[in-house]
Amino acid sequence: MKRKIGYSWRLREVMATRKIYTATELVPLLKDRGIDLSASQVHRLVSGIPERLSLQVLSAFCDILGCTPADLVTTTAENAGVRKTATDDQPAPPSTVAKLRPRPARILDE
Repeated sequence: MKRKIGYSWRLREVMATRKIYTATELVPLLKDRGIDLSASQVHRLVSGIPERLSLQVLSAFCDILGCTPADLVTTTAENAGVRKTATDDQPAPPSTVAKLRPRPARILDE
């Protein structure tokens, strides 16, 4: 059975609990830990859901916010529904289908 996995990025929520409300507040804190990201890069991490994130950046966020990676990323996994194919819900063809086939064309010389 297939499983559908997902995750949610909770950086903004954790920041708010630590009284950090803007992405620009994180830039110097990250720089102190050797992470050199621009304000726009940090803004994208705060406001969006990253598909890729280096472990150094994740570790820096955890150090700054005093949390664990599990606080920043929550995962979900559930069984995926079985997809029906187009033939599953089609009625069986009538037994006279073979009689409905076209006859081959005959070409006559004039």
